Amino acid sequence: MNSKEKMLSGELYDPTENELMSEQQKWNELLYAFNQTRPSESAKRESLLKKLLAECGDDCYVEPPLRANWGSNTHFGNGVYANFNLTLVDDAPVYVGNDVMFGPNVTIATAGHPIDPDLRKMKMQFNLAVTIKDNVWIGANSVVLPGITIGENSVIGAGSVVTKDIPANVVAVGNPCKVLREIGERDKVYYHKDRKINK
Repeated sequence: MNSKEKMLSGELYDPTENELMSEQQKWNELLYAFNQTRPSESAKRESLLKKLLAECGDDCYVEPPLRANWGSNTHFGNGVYANFNLTLVDDAPVYVGNDVMFGPNVTIATAGHPIDPDLRKMKMQFNLAVTIKDNVWIGANSVVLPGITIGENSVIGAGSVVTKDIPANVVAVGNPCKVLREIGERDKVYYHKDRKINK
């Protein structure tokens, strides 16, 4: 198994291997170009984002700056919105469904390092895919750790650290992130605390 295969398989590997770093630089150049676009260059931004990501559906908007280890291992569905400073540590695949929203300063991390200090001295790393299902909202300053799946329609509260899978249709918050409650009928009446939806 070569380094790229190990990188994508969850096995331990050396991320500083020359061939990997050379390939990664190509994607980093595209990312740099995306981040240098002017606010008026929306068509250019969209074109660069579609070149950078493994998949990018229709009507996606990412506010620069975007940070990514690769970019090319991230899959966006349709209607994805990311506020500034989305960080994709996408050494393994990141799967983002349709109509997902990211608040500012969200980090999606697929990469981890061994606890054993001797292995860390050797710069060893492993990567586990992250899956975010349709219509999820991840609040500002949240972190999603390697191997996590977040179920459809769920909301991750601001500042959360997601260390375990989160089911569908819930509000989950905290460090570590835990389910606070299910999304229910009250949420069709009130949009925030006691603020009523006026239709």
